[in-house]
Amino acid sequence: MNPDPGSDPSDPGRRTGGRRTGSRPRRLTARMRLTLSYTLFAVTAGLLSLAVVYVGMRYVPNYPLTSSNPRYRSDAPSRQEILDSLLRASGYALALLTAVGLIGGWLIAGRVLRPLQDITRAAHRAASGALEHRIALTGPRDEFTDLSDAFDEMLARLQRSFEAQQRFAANASHELRTPLAITRTMLQVAAADPAGQDWGRLVTRLQDTNQRGIEISEALLQLADLGHAPPDLAPTDLAAATGEALAAVRDEAEAFGVTLTADLRPAPTTGNPVLLRQAAVNLLHNALRHNLPPGAGGRVTVATGADPERPGRVHLTVTNTGPRLTEEAVATFTEPFLRGRGRTAGTDPARRGHGLGLAIVAAVTEAHHGELHLAPEPAGGLRATLTLPGPAADRERPAPRAAG
Repeated sequence: MNPDPGSDPSDPGRRTGGRRTGSRPRRLTARMRLTLSYTLFAVTAGLLSLAVVYVGMRYVPNYPLTSSNPRYRSDAPSRQEILDSLLRASGYALALLTAVGLIGGWLIAGRVLRPLQDITRAAHRAASGALEHRIALTGPRDEFTDLSDAFDEMLARLQRSFEAQQRFAANASHELRTPLAITRTMLQVAAADPAGQDWGRLVTRLQDTNQRGIEISEALLQLADLGHAPPDLAPTDLAAATGEALAAVRDEAEAFGVTLTADLRPAPTTGNPVLLRQAAVNLLHNALRHNLPPGAGGRVTVATGADPERPGRVHLTVTNTGPRLTEEAVATFTEPFLRGRGRTAGTDPARRGHGLGLAIVAAVTEAHHGELHLAPEPAGGLRATLTLPGPAADRERPAPRAAG
């Protein structure tokens, strides 16, 4: 497929990384340089071969030779005449070798560089915003197929990231617009009939709606900060942070009729205590709000300690009862604004979230070089496991880097 007109590599006004490529000095193409290199090598090899022959001919006796056949009495050519003939033949041979080198080198270089041209066209398409194209270079594995596969993998990751950013922008706009639209409607109704309003109830509703907008904004800012600045790390205990989080949500658990069970064993790690506490709170809020209805025997089990399957790591596991979930649905839970039942918020204000809790947990986990694994429970509910490097592993792992 031909590249888009706007990405024509011959366009002198094309930009690369904010710089006009037309400002670069003009030079021979890679194909022409390969052709000339091949030709130079072939001509040089020919010259060396002819030089060896010429030097060898210098030792031919320099006196007239006669034929051994008595019927042929004319003198044989002398050494100088033989050398002159050799020089003429050598000139013709070098001219032919140069022509063959140019033509053959041009064809061979074109064939060798053809995969690179496919990669270049794909790069121009990606630069114009078309990320769905893949090179899918065939043939035996070599440097070009390795480059093609790496480029295809990069395009796939860019496409997923771009689509996730688009969904995030659309969902964030919707979530921020909702409280503003509700506030505008309530104010319009109040302005149309001031005498018939319950002002105390109206103020309460406005405060609740405004608080919802503030919570969404703060969550977005926290998510952005985690993606751009590395947190301050210090020796801490994941069990202690989880214990503080349990104390913060016990009243909510009692209100929902959910039984909390905790098994907090020491889980020393290196991290930010405030962020780890926030991650534990978010996991617990998610487990409580997406649980069974009050009176149905809802449960949340919390456990911390050394990871039994991976030495040198610690874990926090939160398991809750609830509706049955699919693997496909669970895979989307860490995307911002995506809730268990879709993007629509629940009708119960106490159980209604913003769809940012698990996204923040995932960001905190990544900032601590950990892993977050979500899996549906066979009987219903979700198992969330957050694993972090232990103190020994922390001394060996690299310091966190700021994104972007």
